[in-house]
Amino acid sequence: MVLNFGIIGTNWITESFIQCAQATKQWKLAAVYSRSEETARTFADKFSVKTVYTSIDSLVQDSNLDAVYIASPNSLHYSQAKTILQAKKHVILEKPATSTLAELQDLFKIAKENNVFLIEAYRHIQEVNYKLLRRVLFEEKKLGTIFGASLNFSMYSSRYNNVLAGETPNIFSLDMSGGSLVDMGVYPVTFALALFGKPKSQTYAPFICHTGADAGGFIVLQYEKFGVQIQQSKCFTSFAPTEVYGENGTISLNSVTDIASVKFWDRKTKQTEELAEKKVDLNLQEEAEEFARIINNKDVDAAAKLEQLSYDIVSVTSDLRRQNGILYPADKA
Repeated sequence: MVLNFGIIGTNWITESFIQCAQATKQWKLAAVYSRSEETARTFADKFSVKTVYTSIDSLVQDSNLDAVYIASPNSLHYSQAKTILQAKKHVILEKPATSTLAELQDLFKIAKENNVFLIEAYRHIQEVNYKLLRRVLFEEKKLGTIFGASLNFSMYSSRYNNVLAGETPNIFSLDMSGGSLVDMGVYPVTFALALFGKPKSQTYAPFICHTGADAGGFIVLQYEKFGVQIQQSKCFTSFAPTEVYGENGTISLNSVTDIASVKFWDRKTKQTEELAEKKVDLNLQEEAEEFARIINNKDVDAAAKLEQLSYDIVSVTSDLRRQNGILYPADKA
């Protein structure tokens, strides 16, 4: 069944999701929401969509919609998703799903009560080469015993220019549940948790900018027998690869997202082998295909695994924030 969906958030990630979702032939954009009718109409015209809304209540009353994709500022995710789930529509919620664990638990409870799915949109763990990495590590056991990993996702953000100018853009605003950890850091954190599970403990050494939010920093995830180190940032760029270390050698990836290269260096032969498969051109297409499959097939088992991952991610990132006094209004509610 083709899923008719609406969108909340008229930014670049929304445009990308629409293009990738519709490329699967399993999704069709049917409505656009914005507080500004002009903004909604301009965005809708890009995709030849006639239906626009300027209120969430009107959006959820649209009987033509099966689901809503939400990519609004982080602090709005909870209230918007709650309204949509209560209207018995599926929700695809951009990361980070919510500001706190309590909010996330409430949303999943509401989703179950209304027999709909809530899915957090972590695209990179649906990529063909991420799944290949899982297979290589845990089915083929190419590295043997795993000793640890070093993950990197650090790119200078143009929004940091605003911070340097004394401003507080949404992504660096505590009131908007912002910061580099929940914008950039969640990618390598998710990468690690989806591979290795929830760590025993975690620590974070952030750089705090004048807004009170973190602009980047260094994370250590401690597991039973190894550690994972993460560097993530919106205030500097790093070209370091992502690596997983084992007794048989090292696997090196070009990034934690858009994985185009998965190289295995063999400790014994000192030779390097490229393992990666060809990645798709549209980098949100794989997640869109999987989310449509879960919804159409009512795959509650797959949804439950993603739900647990979302719980683990917000639990870890919330602890990392609190360790450093990075608190949102929702933390104090």
